[in-house]
Formats: sequence, C-alpha cells, structure tokens
Amino acid sequence: MEWVIKQPKKGDIIRTKVKFYHHYGIFVDEENIIQFGFRDNSGVDPETIEVLSTDIKTFCDGAPFETADLSVKEKLKRKSVKETVQSAQSALGQRGYNILHNNCEHFVNRCVFGEAQSSFLNNARDEIRAKLSKTKIDTK
Repeated sequence: MEWVIKQPKKGDIIRTKVKFYHHYGIFVDEENIIQFGFRDNSGVDPETIEVLSTDIKTFCDGAPFETADLSVKEKLKRKSVKETVQSAQSALGQRGYNILHNNCEHFVNRCVFGEAQSSFLNNARDEIRAKLSKTKIDTK
C-alpha cells in the first residue's frame, strides 16, 4: 500500500499524521469519515473511545491527509466498496479501543480487507526483534 495525496473515493482508506503515528478512517464522503476515535486520543480514557462518523475537516483537524493507493494484490483481496462502507457503518458506536490490539488502523483494515492489521505495530515489532537479534550477536 502506498500513500498519495489525492481526492479519496467512497470506501477508500485515508490517514492523517499525528505526532509520530497516523490516524486512519474510511472515506464515505466529505461529510462522513468513519473512524475509531478522534485524530488525537491522548489523555482520553480508552473505554470512552468509539467508532464514529465526522466530516473531513474534523477528521483532519487542520492537518493534511493521504489516500491509500492499493497494490493490485490488495485490490484483489479487498471487499467491495459497498461491503467496506457497510462494515464501517455497522461498527458505529462500538467501543473496545486498545492501542496495541484494536486501534484505528486495525479498524480500517478490518473494514476493507476483513483482517485487523496494523503496519505501524508490525514495523515496531520487527524493529525490536532486529535490535534484540543484534544484541544477542554482539554479546557472544
């Protein structure tokens, strides 16, 4: 998946930068971005974070956004636009946010691909594993 600056279409994944990470949502139209929590949930009780719909301006909170440009393989794997939007809409009001296991990136990937994934967390795990491997080698 690549990220490009372009006008999203219905069912697209969009993201906006927040500090050192991104916040993700499903684009329905300019008035309806379905997302798990707001752009910055710092200091918010995770139990109160829910899937909600806001306009694009609220989603971005003044920051630019990018649209996912799916690879051919990802396009073949993704749900239809209708299924993606229905999946996102049916989750409105759901809670259970967990930064490691059920965050906004997990949410959009579940809606689009049917599988909760977070590339941010996967990359962080890989980086930690690489550092641990290097440490083991260096100590021998």
